[in-house]
Amino acid sequence: MGNNSAGESGSRQLLYSTSQLSAVVETMARRAYGILAGSTKVAIVGVLRRGAPLADMLTELLVQKYSMGRPLRIDIAVKRYADDLTLLYPETRIEEPHELTSVDLTGYHVLIVDDVIHGGYSLLRVVEMLTRKMPAKIRVACLVDRGISVLPIRSDVTGLVLQIAPQDLIEVNVPPYEPVFQCVLNKRPNGV
Repeated sequence: MGNNSAGESGSRQLLYSTSQLSAVVETMARRAYGILAGSTKVAIVGVLRRGAPLADMLTELLVQKYSMGRPLRIDIAVKRYADDLTLLYPETRIEEPHELTSVDLTGYHVLIVDDVIHGGYSLLRVVEMLTRKMPAKIRVACLVDRGISVLPIRSDVTGLVLQIAPQDLIEVNVPPYEPVFQCVLNKRPNGV
C-alpha cells in the first residue's frame, strides 16, 4: 500500500526483507505456473502502482524458470485510496489502458497481480473490466492478503496472509517506487 510515514505516535516494523520477499515471489511464480500451465494464451495484468512491478517479477520467473511462453503484459491504473489508505474517491476509479482497448482477450487465461488485498474494491473493478473482454479464466495473484476484504474477492496465488489490527497498515515497498523491496508494518494508534 505504498510508502508512507508512521507519524510521531506510530511505529514501523520490518516484516519481510528483500531476500525473504524474493523467496515469496518465487513460490508465487511456482503456484502461478501450476494455474497457467497448458494455457496457450496468457495475459498478466498488473494493478498500478505496485502490482505492476510485481507482475513483471512473476512474468520473468514464469518465462525464465518455467520456460513459459512470454505472456501479454498489461497494467491497469486503479485509484480509490491514497497510499496511507485515506479515501480519495467515494468510488473506485479505473482507467482502461490503450493497449487493453485494442486487444481481444477472448480465450485468454488472465492473471491479475496486486500488492495488497485490503477491502477488495480495486480488484473487483479490475475483474469487472476484464470480464467484458471475454477471457476464458481470470485468476488473482497478490503478494499480501490482509484477510479483511469486505467484498467476495480472494487471491488464487497468495504470497503472505497477514492479519493485523484494522487501523494498522501493510506497506509493500517495491522498486522502482521505493528503493528497497520490503514489507513493513505501520502500526498506528487507535482512531487514526
